[in-house]
Amino acid sequence: MSARAARRPAAALLLVLTASCARGTMRPAPGAATLGPIRELATPAAAGSGEANLTTAGGVTYLSWIEPGPDGVHALRFSTRDAGGEWSAARTIAQGRDWFVNWADFPAMAALPDGTLAAHWLVKTAPATYAYEVRVALSRDGGASWGEPIVPHRDGKPAEHGFVSFFPWEDGRLGLVWLDGRHTGGHAAGGPGAMALMQATLGTDGARGEETTLDARVCDCCQTSAARTGDGVLVAYRDRSEREIRDVATVRYAQGRWSQPVTLGADGWEIHGCPVNGPAVAAVDSRAAVAWFSAPGEQGRVQVAFSADAGRTFGAPIRVDDGRPLGRVDVALLDGDEAVVSWLELGPAGAEVRARTVAPGGTRGAALTVAPSSEARSSGFPRIERAGGELLVAWRDSGTPSRVRTAAVEVR
Repeated sequence: MSARAARRPAAALLLVLTASCARGTMRPAPGAATLGPIRELATPAAAGSGEANLTTAGGVTYLSWIEPGPDGVHALRFSTRDAGGEWSAARTIAQGRDWFVNWADFPAMAALPDGTLAAHWLVKTAPATYAYEVRVALSRDGGASWGEPIVPHRDGKPAEHGFVSFFPWEDGRLGLVWLDGRHTGGHAAGGPGAMALMQATLGTDGARGEETTLDARVCDCCQTSAARTGDGVLVAYRDRSEREIRDVATVRYAQGRWSQPVTLGADGWEIHGCPVNGPAVAAVDSRAAVAWFSAPGEQGRVQVAFSADAGRTFGAPIRVDDGRPLGRVDVALLDGDEAVVSWLELGPAGAEVRARTVAPGGTRGAALTVAPSSEARSSGFPRIERAGGELLVAWRDSGTPSRVRTAAVEVR
């Protein structure tokens, strides 16, 4: 599904980065945190790389991506970075020829409290386009070696399983949610079933926990997002009603049980097809923020909503974009009440990766243009992650050949 787009020369990118630093630090709202300047990092991802992701645990940030190889082989690779340092040399998690590599459904990594690392990717199981399964591998030696892949879902059907989000679970286990298409092949009594949001756990020994259906009818191919809160887990995803309203919803895990889905923002976006534009969630103790894209009445907007009680309730949505958003959002929390939201915005010369700080009361910082991008699917989904006093950004550039790039943005 992903085409390869052309890359701008590195010199041009650095010129844009330099210009955007000045633009991003202009006229901040009173009391708002400031983003910038930007420092591009030497990134070990090879030419043709894509599907980047970021996660931070224990003061270490993990960058993962997929690289194409000869004869249709793809490799999932990763690098680490301590606070303020440089990316380590790339290491390979897994590789294969039968992978489902997709611009929107990309791998992720997680680090558990005992140091166990987890990573997932997607593998085709049948000739049908969307017949693929999730594979999860664990490493107990910091990523030097990885165990045999585990399939967390148990239906065994040649259907779509993907859009995975990891989170720490109880007793040191790994929690994960995913979109599950085991019922989308149709029923004997009539039409096709719906995509479901499923949850399960994995022990550090690879033992699979029971599956739980969190929502039996969700949007088919929008990313999920999940974060550990002070009293449980908060999951955000795009729901789907019988009337094809595809608003963002959340579910919570607390006190040993999952909540019912709750619609966030009630945008009323009726769309007869998946927009491939999922939400993002970040949480620290009782603070949480969810960012998302919506386009009711074909009027696109990026919004963020804040919670002070671990996702039980949220304040009114706050608009984040500058008027011409494409979505593809991410969010990170700062030390105070603020969050940083990133998204793609159409600028004078094309799509741009932008970010800005937002406070629960509605105060917005100046928008920072991190890098030029593209409207094409091949540009993927830029990712952000808080790391100390910096915001790390990963994106796929629009050059020839394209590759994953990263930058550190100072947060002041």
